[in-house]
Amino acid sequence: MNERVAIFIDGSNLYHSLKNNFGRSNINFTEFTARLCGPRWLMRTYYYNILQDQFQWPTGYLEQQEFIDVLRKTPYFEVKLGTTKVAQGQPVERGIDIMLATDMLNLAWKNAYDVAVLVSGDSDFAYAMQSIKNMGKQVEIAYFENAVSKDLVELADKKHIFDAVFFNGLWAGQSNNSSNKPKRKFSRWTARGNSEQKKPVTKDCLSSGESHASCESNTSSG
Repeated sequence: MNERVAIFIDGSNLYHSLKNNFGRSNINFTEFTARLCGPRWLMRTYYYNILQDQFQWPTGYLEQQEFIDVLRKTPYFEVKLGTTKVAQGQPVERGIDIMLATDMLNLAWKNAYDVAVLVSGDSDFAYAMQSIKNMGKQVEIAYFENAVSKDLVELADKKHIFDAVFFNGLWAGQSNNSSNKPKRKFSRWTARGNSEQKKPVTKDCLSSGESHASCESNTSSG
């Protein structure tokens, strides 16, 4: 029986890690999720980030909307947006981690997937991942070695380490001829019952493009 995979992406964590390690963030998300999933069934990918304030950062908001439109046209890809609040004069994320952790737990309880792939190195997800493992699910993490919690690494059944080799062929505009594409299960998944934050918002436009310097200047550096 083919494993059903659900991918959960901490958008802010991924964006900043890409910028810090490669100086760019414009990845092809279709190829990116395909590489994480491999030949297994891809149930769905969930992407979490903040919604830019269109009045405070109008340029960043417009760029973000363009990026979101691209993501929402990606097959089996769902975008979930949180908001910000001001703490000590600085904008911070509100509820992003809770949204992601709740979805991972809820979908595991509904038996929507067999394997959860978390794209984040944030230790805040450690307890949720342990709970998912206790339900009999497998958990994998995808991370940069310079930005990961030891707790997550110890919990993971499998690890996807982000480096130059992993991202080869995944940048926007690059071709990827890999035949190791994820399969897609068209029948509805079986569910039990009914079927179907905390980190500073630093230079994040909810966009993986290279044209977001204007937005970066509108939020404080972490």
